[in-house]
Amino acid sequence: MGAVCFARHFCLFFLLLNTRQSTASAGIRDVDHCAEGTDACHLDAICQNTPKSYKCTCKAGYRGDGKRCEDVDECDNEYDGGCVHECNNIPGNYRCTCYDGFMLAHDGHNCLDVDECAMNNGGCQHVCVNAMGSYECRCKQGFFLSDNQHTCIHRSAEGMSCMNKDHGCAHICKETPRGGAACECRPGFELAKNQRHCILTCNHGNGGCQHTCDDADHGPICGCHRRYALHSDGKTCIEKDEAAVESSVYNATSVADVDKRVKRRLLMETCAVNNGGCDRTCKDTSTGVRCSCPVGFTLQTDGKTCKDIDECQFHNGGCDQFCKNTIGSFECSCKKGFKLLTDEKSCQDIDECFFERTCDHTCINYPGSFECVCNKGFTLYGLAHCGDIDECSINNGGCEHSCENTVGSFECHCHLGYKLHWNKKDCIEAEGLPVAKRPSKAMLNCSKLEGNDCCFLTCQSHVHILTGFEDSYTVTCGTPYHCSSNGLRSKNTSNCFGMESGNTPQIKTTATFKSSAGKCNLKRSQEKLKEGLKLALSDKNNPYTENTQFSFLSLRCSSARKIRSRHGRKTGEDEGSSITAQFEFEMNLQEVTESCDLACVRKRSEKRLRKTIRTLRKSINREQFHMRFGGTEYELPKKNTKSLDSSELCGTGQVLWDNTCISCSAGTYYDGDQGRCALCPAGTYQDEEGQLSCEACPGPESLGSSRTAGARNISECGGQCQPGEFSSDGFKPCLSCQVGSYQPEAGRTTCFSCGGNLITKHSGAVTFQDCETKVQCSPGHFYDTTTHRCIRCRVGTYQPEFGQNYCVACPGNTTTDFDGSTNVTQCKNRHCGGELGDFTGFIESPNYPGDYPANTECTWNINPPSKRRILIVVPEIFLPIEDECGDYLVMRKSSSSNSVTTYETCQTYERPIAFTSRSKRLWIQFKSNEGNSGKGFQVPYVTYDEDYQELIEDIVRDGRLYASENHQEILKDKKLMKALFDVLAHPHNYFKYTAQESREIFPRSFIRFLRSKVSRFLRPYK
Repeated sequence: MGAVCFARHFCLFFLLLNTRQSTASAGIRDVDHCAEGTDACHLDAICQNTPKSYKCTCKAGYRGDGKRCEDVDECDNEYDGGCVHECNNIPGNYRCTCYDGFMLAHDGHNCLDVDECAMNNGGCQHVCVNAMGSYECRCKQGFFLSDNQHTCIHRSAEGMSCMNKDHGCAHICKETPRGGAACECRPGFELAKNQRHCILTCNHGNGGCQHTCDDADHGPICGCHRRYALHSDGKTCIEKDEAAVESSVYNATSVADVDKRVKRRLLMETCAVNNGGCDRTCKDTSTGVRCSCPVGFTLQTDGKTCKDIDECQFHNGGCDQFCKNTIGSFECSCKKGFKLLTDEKSCQDIDECFFERTCDHTCINYPGSFECVCNKGFTLYGLAHCGDIDECSINNGGCEHSCENTVGSFECHCHLGYKLHWNKKDCIEAEGLPVAKRPSKAMLNCSKLEGNDCCFLTCQSHVHILTGFEDSYTVTCGTPYHCSSNGLRSKNTSNCFGMESGNTPQIKTTATFKSSAGKCNLKRSQEKLKEGLKLALSDKNNPYTENTQFSFLSLRCSSARKIRSRHGRKTGEDEGSSITAQFEFEMNLQEVTESCDLACVRKRSEKRLRKTIRTLRKSINREQFHMRFGGTEYELPKKNTKSLDSSELCGTGQVLWDNTCISCSAGTYYDGDQGRCALCPAGTYQDEEGQLSCEACPGPESLGSSRTAGARNISECGGQCQPGEFSSDGFKPCLSCQVGSYQPEAGRTTCFSCGGNLITKHSGAVTFQDCETKVQCSPGHFYDTTTHRCIRCRVGTYQPEFGQNYCVACPGNTTTDFDGSTNVTQCKNRHCGGELGDFTGFIESPNYPGDYPANTECTWNINPPSKRRILIVVPEIFLPIEDECGDYLVMRKSSSSNSVTTYETCQTYERPIAFTSRSKRLWIQFKSNEGNSGKGFQVPYVTYDEDYQELIEDIVRDGRLYASENHQEILKDKKLMKALFDVLAHPHNYFKYTAQESREIFPRSFIRFLRSKVSRFLRPYK
């Protein structure tokens, strides 16, 4: 009893003492070192505040006393962190990855086979067979697999040994110099002792093993991670059950150890038993097990299960466009017309206009797309090409008499005794009419100013500016002389005699001048130069002054190409520009005398012209050439111009608007004095963009008050007869076209007859469709007013509208596959084939990127220089197979069907493939039949030094080049392939690209892939 009382009193005393100490301590303020940041915990530790102090504990994935923490390398053990393939340690965690041909399982540790055949048939032309870690292409009966291991080649019963079905090679057959055959194996295989068969190694598809692979003399030997057992197939690994694991552990552990582990299991969980119940990583702590998950997974509320994080659910994974979730990670991708940048998240628009081959004329880039635009007088065909419009095929060009088509335009001509009306289409009687005022001529004035040759070109009317590409422009002044139907053209095209020329012979010549200025642009002259111009023009008595009048003068300025790297970086000096001048000069018949006949005068005139051209060349070289158009003076840009104002940043006839150069629109002209686009004054018009002046409207001066500013064509000048009307001069007052006639244009003096005694429903008809035909013709036909039947448009023409009396001729050198065509898209260019370049080039189906024509045959030849081989990349090819290989592309050594074949296909493949030629030269043929048509192909090639043959073949035969979608996009990216081919063709060009630029061009995975290949090639023994 006493002992019990003592114990009770002792407990009460201890409780009272403890309470007093706590009360006394309450008066002392506790400082939270963790909140104030005054603790000494490591950056990778957790700070926990305690009374009077704090406690440091290393974060999960780190170890130490909290004051010092170091990363735990989960991969640094014999189990590789539980990863069956590769374990990658990262700060505080780890991540499992799989070899090529495998994907990470949902547990984040195991690796499962990828079925490559499920996507686009693995890129195989015929049959795709999936295997563990890889896949294999096979061919149908009568074909054998080509060197690229994806496409199939038709077997030949005779001929070269490698083309014979009995060559006996398991993989690749190569010709020997003596005409025999030698066998080679694909990467990851070794040639057997019989020199024909190929033995699989662990370097290809992990040797067909799911987990571990070890090479042996007769092939790979597969093994499994300790948590798995090898399946009876000798390749696959299956997870062991818990009982088997416990049994194996018990047999390897002493009884004493088992007793200790059992006692500990009774008290708490441990990572030694069933991984502590953790789904992934387990760590023993003083309070029990702690479960954690690798990157890309999150721990669930039960504290044990790991669940894949769908990164795409949060801000689209940081991807610009598309996000695809994968086990433990995610992938970003882009829309068509965009490419993924090296950060593997951002998408950038592909600038299709970067390449000169994209469009014939103007290329306009849009986000994700582009558009080709043709110059005036041309129309688009084949999606990217521009062909001359044959305006004469469209209702005779609207000409009353005859029509002559020209490149980019057309001209109407009149019969003998008639004169062309101001509308340039109608013909009126020439007798009794006042002589038409000839357009003012171009005046070239050259003189000496301060000891230097200076030339000034003055043009008051008929000035035309055409802005080209790569800083180029063309200026024409005056009207070029063309012999009409009643004129006589001599055998020498530089002479023309005719009634309209007043029997004045013409001298035509062309000269080219070099300019030191690199950029072609017209710059407004400074005040000092304007004064010099006025002085030169007024000093008519100056003995050094040369005045020459030209009926027509054309100046085309072309900037010399700068040597650039393939991605646009300048590598050379500016080479200046060149000006090509075309002169048309009228001989002065008054100089003809008894002592000097016409031939003598011609020689004198030509001599004076040559002297003028020499002076002009000097003035251009010394930057002393100036022009006056529309009352404003211009000069060529100086070579050493230090600063440019906004007007000089743009081309001729353009202004700077919102950091973009835009051409002055139709109805306006560029006012050089004000530096802006101005409306054409009343009584003038301008029907083209980027011009420096406006043309005078035709018609009597009495119409001036009714005309408005900003006329975009002659019809907007005002006072003209409207469509469906006519008058004797084309101006008001007007009469309506009578019943049975029509007129689609303004300002005309006659109406067109419907023909065939056809009538219109009312007067004032505008088109032939207003004529009451006996049948209604559908598109692809025209109405014949003689037979009153619908006739199909002949081959080479088309008609998109109902009820027309003509068919439109196809543009340029195009034609249609058949008659009865209804659209210009059915006009196709059939040109193809030829001898290709020594280093790089393209093999392109005719009319590409438009559909290729039917019944066409193209042949190309590639003959590389000595000791060079051929590499070809087929980004994609579109050949319809509805007619059982009626359209095909074949590449072989020669035209002989028995020669060694490198590539052959008659199907559509959107997955790229790269391969080397099996022969040193290539004969390539594309053939289509009449059955169908498709987009075709554009196949780039490059020739390279044969010393790199082993490296190139190792790259193009490796399946990893095609396994990644990002890698496939590289083979389709014209800009990237151009850079690669540039280095392959000319290795010294490698030094044009810095390491940073290379990283910005190619994805990291692609750089790693190439680096491993190049390193093994350059250092084979390391």
